[in-house]
Amino acid sequence: MAFFKKFINKISNDDSSKGIKGGPVETAYFGTVKPDPNFNGQNDAAKLKKAIETKGVDEATIVEVIAKRSNAQRQQIKEAYQQSTGKPLADALKKALKSDFEEVVLALLMTPPEYDAFEMKRAMKGLGTKEAVLSEILGTRSNKEITAMKNTFKEDYGQLLDEQIKGEVSGDLENTLLALCKATRSEDHNIDDGLAKSDAKALFEAGENRVGTVCSVLIDVLTTRSEAQLCKIFQHYGKYSKQGLAKVLESELHGDLEDCLMALVKSAWNKPAFFAEKLHLAMKGLGTNTDTLTRILVSRSEIDLLKIIQEYKRMYGKPLQEAILQETSGDYEKILLTLCGTQ
Repeated sequence: MAFFKKFINKISNDDSSKGIKGGPVETAYFGTVKPDPNFNGQNDAAKLKKAIETKGVDEATIVEVIAKRSNAQRQQIKEAYQQSTGKPLADALKKALKSDFEEVVLALLMTPPEYDAFEMKRAMKGLGTKEAVLSEILGTRSNKEITAMKNTFKEDYGQLLDEQIKGEVSGDLENTLLALCKATRSEDHNIDDGLAKSDAKALFEAGENRVGTVCSVLIDVLTTRSEAQLCKIFQHYGKYSKQGLAKVLESELHGDLEDCLMALVKSAWNKPAFFAEKLHLAMKGLGTNTDTLTRILVSRSEIDLLKIIQEYKRMYGKPLQEAILQETSGDYEKILLTLCGTQ
């Protein structure tokens, strides 16, 4: 959190900051997992069949095949395995593997919308809802990704995602998550400076300039404006407040709603840094939150994991891979390091 306090509070004094987006959109690839140029789905399916049937299971081959193929290639491997054996690959791996290593392998076999839907469902399953997971996924995915996840959620679980959310959370947090779930947030990369100024003033008036925060204003701005627009709003906010929006959210709000809105602020300003912080917190102190570790590394491996690794080093002074080596072990450690690539 200290990193973001410095980072976001700096916005008001830095018009040229890299956080203010506009103009051409980045098209370079920042994933760590790339398609295998010599890919053969049938050969890979045969390798996996042999690895599963080997006495004691050949985990090294499973890592080599699963973690070094793109998601699209893994879908072809699943088809080839089903055709040659008459059984789903996921079922075979589930029987052969265990623990955190099994979780990563099964996650990598899912399509991105399937995995997002799976994680959302799991966050709302049983006693206690994992609100941070709901906020992370809905707060960092594009409209297209959220729409695909909602469709998959209905297909896989026979329920509407927004209806499930309504049954799990309430109040302002429910309103925030449902607003994000609509998948109608602006994704315009052009900035409206006049709107940014009026939004910044509205946020100031709704928050620290009055007794009691008007959450509806915060929610409306943070869930409808584009990430580029939000960065400009944060900058203008500094002209009204000495504290900066991040500190205001911390002092005015609390609990799951604060976490959700902070996730929107952080990911708008620097999404890879947001994920780097989550990875750091997952490995900090006693015990490791392997669910978070797995979810972020798997879901970002073909999007921006390269940038997350760079931000982690910049923020915490050591490579992400070093932290993984310290906090994990065995085949789980090996597959996570493979996903991180060779930088």
